Amino acid sequence: MRRQSQLIWLHVSNAASMWPAPMRFRADWGVTVVWRTGSFTRLEFGEPRSQAATMGLIATPTADLWRRGWYAPALALPSPNFGHRPVGVQVDLVVVHSISLPPGVYGGPEVLALFANQLDWDAHPYFQTIRGLQVSAHFFIRRDGQLLQFVSCNDRAWHAGASSYRGRDNCNDDSIGVELEGLEGDAFEAVQYRALAALIAAISTQYPLAHVAGHEHIAPGRKNDPGPGFDWTHLRLLVARPALRLPLD
Repeated sequence: MRRQSQLIWLHVSNAASMWPAPMRFRADWGVTVVWRTGSFTRLEFGEPRSQAATMGLIATPTADLWRRGWYAPALALPSPNFGHRPVGVQVDLVVVHSISLPPGVYGGPEVLALFANQLDWDAHPYFQTIRGLQVSAHFFIRRDGQLLQFVSCNDRAWHAGASSYRGRDNCNDDSIGVELEGLEGDAFEAVQYRALAALIAAISTQYPLAHVAGHEHIAPGRKNDPGPGFDWTHLRLLVARPALRLPLD
């Protein structure tokens, strides 16, 4: 029996002028672009167009939420800043970061541009202090809860830097980095906590997740994010997985 096509809507209004998202999807996932209109692109995975696709139905069974480390509910904007994980590593850590560019300014394309090596270094004085920086994270959660993905979780994103946690160095090798749109030390939005908790639960279905920590915990003295404004107790209540170790444990 032919499997029903799997569809997902992707909002690409902020990125359409900067990244050819459908082309990147086609290279990475073998995706067929069904049609595109305005700021939305509808993509069909794998199978020829079915009656469900023609009718515009969205069907994404749990088993199909992950494809080669890419999480279907997230808007995928692949970054060039990644590498292969060492053979045999266990991806058992999620690292929570905070970022905004310029600091304290939300909703713009600057973080996306940074992860794509396309940030205009001359557009703001602060950018001069990070000129030439090449970094990425696996995920980015905006203030409104929108989830974006830049690197496959099967690959190594460049988010942790010099780091050590649970007795192991080089946390990039065996962790998944999640950036929250925010300012180090300030509060985060309730919808961001919900999106983060849902993402942690989804990651746990694919990887042997055992720890969640902040950048400040894996690189103490060097990094301070997400900072005192992040409520780890609230995240613990939302995640509701006693076996998962958080910094407050």
